[in-house]
Amino acid sequence: MTTQITRRELLAGLGAALAVKQPARAAAPASPVAVAKCKSYGSELLPTLERMFDQLGGMGRLVKGKTVTIKINLTGDVNYRLGYRPAELAHWTHPRVTAAVTHLLGKAGARRIRIVECPWSTADPLEEVMLQANWSPSMFLSAAPRVEFENTNWLGSGKKYVRVFPPHGGYIYKSYELNHCYEDTDVFVSIAKMKEHATTGVTLSMKNCFGITPCTIYGTGARDQGEPTKFPQGGREVFHRGRWQPPGNPEIDPNSPRDDGYRVPRIVADLVAARPIHLAVVEGIESMGGGEGPWIRGSYPNSPGLLVAGLNPVCTDAVCTALMGFDPMADRGTAPFEKCDSTLRLAEELGVGTRDLSRIEVIGTPIREAVYPFRQKGQPARGRS
Repeated sequence: MTTQITRRELLAGLGAALAVKQPARAAAPASPVAVAKCKSYGSELLPTLERMFDQLGGMGRLVKGKTVTIKINLTGDVNYRLGYRPAELAHWTHPRVTAAVTHLLGKAGARRIRIVECPWSTADPLEEVMLQANWSPSMFLSAAPRVEFENTNWLGSGKKYVRVFPPHGGYIYKSYELNHCYEDTDVFVSIAKMKEHATTGVTLSMKNCFGITPCTIYGTGARDQGEPTKFPQGGREVFHRGRWQPPGNPEIDPNSPRDDGYRVPRIVADLVAARPIHLAVVEGIESMGGGEGPWIRGSYPNSPGLLVAGLNPVCTDAVCTALMGFDPMADRGTAPFEKCDSTLRLAEELGVGTRDLSRIEVIGTPIREAVYPFRQKGQPARGRS
């Protein structure tokens, strides 16, 4: 049972958390996070993002002359809808946000920009998936010079998969195999939607990276194959339940819990340690509560009217978690992590970044002025009774 709190109590708690100096976590770096209110995807979007990037020190020093890979979030089948809302107003990152980020990174001097995603159970070109959703790929192609697309749910244009290694040795696996785009890049950007998640509590810039893993290796179609399949089939059940071992990559401890609330947060932490995020952008102008997609029972639309950006994904996601009305220092048993471990804590323990708000400089709109409680009276916890 989730205890409901009033907005006044929430703001008071956040104020106390920000005012009281918490013990420093020296091993986990801190980085500033920019927060802005933005009520629409119209004319205010681009200047708001540009101001936020300037507040972070400008993008030129990060991307000038470099290859940039932008991971967006197109979770679920293209036909899923939350009521009559198009996907980008609920569970997908909005195309105008992606186009605006692409434009600003191109303006800052990026040499090449790839937009990538692992769309559900298909090897179709990413442009084709966008067209099925009534998006126009030309929106992105015209946003900056030399923009490309790749469906990274399979081998794609690469000749072989690349292997990345969590520097600490791995929570669940010692390594992960990915499409070449995630290695053949200088700068990695995660653009995520601000949402709750039925398995990980929240899904933000780090959980977005769960979707960099190809289902030709980690999907249900690869079960008992002994090698990657030619095309992706199904979802990443091996990550959720561990009922079989992925080709050529057995688990570190096959006797560890088969609970997805244990496994998925650790896999996400592994992935962001192995494939670092250089720029995290979390979009919460229009979103949804109660879960990560319309398939979650009891989910509902909401309108936080927020944009968040940072150069460290843990710091960025910690601020987002607070903006959603939760304590980023919470862990299993406390909202939003009632049935799972905290990816924030796990990534912090790996030294990726701090979740301690007292160590994170928030630039722009203060948290207390922008908080939008995702758990409002009468609404269930992540769509589960």
